[in-house]
Amino acid sequence: MSTAVHLLTAEEFFALPGSRHQELIYGEVIDVMPPGGSHGIVAALITALLIQWSRRESAGRVGVESGFTLKRDPDLVRGPDVYYVRADRIPEGGIPEGFWNIAPDLAIEVVSPNDTAGEVRAKVREYLAAGSAAVWVIYPSTREVIAHTPDGLAHTYGPGSTLEMPDLLPGFNLVINEVFG
Repeated sequence: MSTAVHLLTAEEFFALPGSRHQELIYGEVIDVMPPGGSHGIVAALITALLIQWSRRESAGRVGVESGFTLKRDPDLVRGPDVYYVRADRIPEGGIPEGFWNIAPDLAIEVVSPNDTAGEVRAKVREYLAAGSAAVWVIYPSTREVIAHTPDGLAHTYGPGSTLEMPDLLPGFNLVINEVFG
């Protein structure tokens, strides 16, 4: 005998009690392991660099781990480690109290040792399919950043290189040695 699974909407998911780290994956609540120490340091550093840039350029908003509804019916809510939303895409009512109903312009995922390659690839595909202009996947263990774009290209940046995306982040550059230094 099979049992019916009740798939949640993003709104039902947001209203759930509790403070565990979870995501809504195609209507089903999935517990996510809290990240490790190096993950947090790398995410905090990139967040700080992006916030400094966005304030200087009045470019939009940078945040961490906020929920973005990337797909409906069944709903998909992801919380990137770091994100950027351009100023012109912030809803008229301002930053939402609940989940964003848009994809971030830039989603950044810092890979933890317990993340599988399949999970990381799925997140990249989901963000890009929902409309993100870029997804950066950061690998602390190899000191690399892979920048994915909707055209299917992925560029790898390692020690000694600088990541720039002038169309998305004019005037911002990420010196890879500084991220892992």
